[in-house]
Amino acid sequence: MTQATSERVIWRNARLATLNPDYSQPYGLLERHALLVRNGRIEAIVADADAPGGRSIDLEGRLVTPGLIDCHTHLIFGGSRAQEWEQRLNGVSYQTISANGGGINSTVRATRDSSEAELLALAQPRLARLLREGVTTLEIKSGYGLDLQNERKMLRVARQLADDNGVELSATLLSAHATPPEYHGDADGYI
Repeated sequence: MTQATSERVIWRNARLATLNPDYSQPYGLLERHALLVRNGRIEAIVADADAPGGRSIDLEGRLVTPGLIDCHTHLIFGGSRAQEWEQRLNGVSYQTISANGGGINSTVRATRDSSEAELLALAQPRLARLLREGVTTLEIKSGYGLDLQNERKMLRVARQLADDNGVELSATLLSAHATPPEYHGDADGYI
C-alpha cells in the first residue's frame, strides 16, 4: 500500500449525528468529536481531546450525518410543469389543468417523446443536487412512460445513473402511476 492510500486523516471538531438511540441527545448527537478515517472508511469516533496527532481537518463544529436516503423520487421525466405550479398558486385546480392537457399526462407525453440520452441529461443534474445534499442511497420510480417500451426506457436510464454516479439506487416500476391517454376511460383495459 502506498503512503497516500494508507494515510489516516482526522476530521476534528465535528458535531456527529450517530443516530444511536442510547445517547441522551437527540439523533445521538456527539459534540466536539473526531472521525478517524483511513482509505475513505471510518476507523473510529473519539472525543476531540482524545484524537491522535496526524493530518487533520477542522470541521469547525459542522454537523456530520450518515448518508441520507431518499426513498421516493421521480428523477426521470421529460418536460416541465413549472407553469402548472404557477397556475395552482393562482387557484386553478389540478383537475382543470389536467382537463386542459396538463398534469401527469403532459409529463407522459414529454417523457415518451424524449430519448434515453435526453432523459439521462435531464435526470443527471437532479441526481447531482441530491448527492450534494448528502443523499447516498435513493429509489427512483418510473411511471411517466405508461407503456412497456417507455417504462423500460426509464428503468435503463435509472441503471445508467447508478453506474455513472456510483450511488446506491433502487429502481421501482410504477407502471400504474396513471391511466395512459390511449386508455382514457378504460383503466381495466390498461391493467
